[in-house]
Amino acid sequence: MGGRNFTIVVVLLGFIVLAFNALYIVRETERGVLLKFGEVVDPDISVGLHIKTPFVHMVRKFERRIITLDAPTQRFLTIEKKPLDVDFYAKWKVIDTQKYYTATNGEEARADGLLAQRINTGLRNKFGERTFHDVVSGERDLLMTDLTRDLNQITTTEFGIQLVDVRVKRIDLPSQVSQSVFDRMKSEREREAREHRSTGRELAEKIRATADRQRTVIGANAYRDSEILRGEGDAEAAHTYAAAYNRDPEFYAFLRSLSAYQSSFSNKGDLLVVDSKSEFFRYLKQGGSKQ
Repeated sequence: MGGRNFTIVVVLLGFIVLAFNALYIVRETERGVLLKFGEVVDPDISVGLHIKTPFVHMVRKFERRIITLDAPTQRFLTIEKKPLDVDFYAKWKVIDTQKYYTATNGEEARADGLLAQRINTGLRNKFGERTFHDVVSGERDLLMTDLTRDLNQITTTEFGIQLVDVRVKRIDLPSQVSQSVFDRMKSEREREAREHRSTGRELAEKIRATADRQRTVIGANAYRDSEILRGEGDAEAAHTYAAAYNRDPEFYAFLRSLSAYQSSFSNKGDLLVVDSKSEFFRYLKQGGSKQ
């Protein structure tokens, strides 16, 4: 009884192993090829559950979705022979499983390597036809579009791969070139700063000269107007004095004498030596005689 059970178990295990090797599933995210002794007999297996002959057929499955190739940084030269370190990535997917298996043996890493070689060659050619400005800003999008279109024809024919897109993530100058560019930009900015300072000093001198000239003109005009007013005032005063003198010369002389007396005797400490019979004391004598 034990031997019979053992035989049943062995048969069941053999059946399970046989079923495991005979049945396979292709998921919606996969593409597969059926091989018979290494030769492709079904290049595009449909999605679902399938049966194969164990130890005769073999199934290779590949990614159906878009795959990203993140390539290492490469150095390219522009038309001016300027080196640029370019970091790029590519999007691709398998569209012809038979060509893909034949070209890469179904290995994604090998496909990435072959694709990176083609992209590097294409970028080197495209960069070599353009200036530094074009590849950095001016025509980068157009360059990537042309490169994707041109390479897609090659990858489809040779590898069964559709190149969906190629994009540049970053473009840098090599460190030694970056330093020289930085130094040149610094020198240029310093030159512009010196020019601005020189222009500013020139404008300041012009403004200062204009202000000094205006100040001189305004001062001269003010002095002229003041002299005119002073002259007019003096003339008016002289006219007034003359009119008053003509009306009563004696009274006018008397007022002038009083003013002279007041000015002469204002300080008691002064000593004045004058002849008492002088005309200066004429009104004082008249006043004394009346008393």
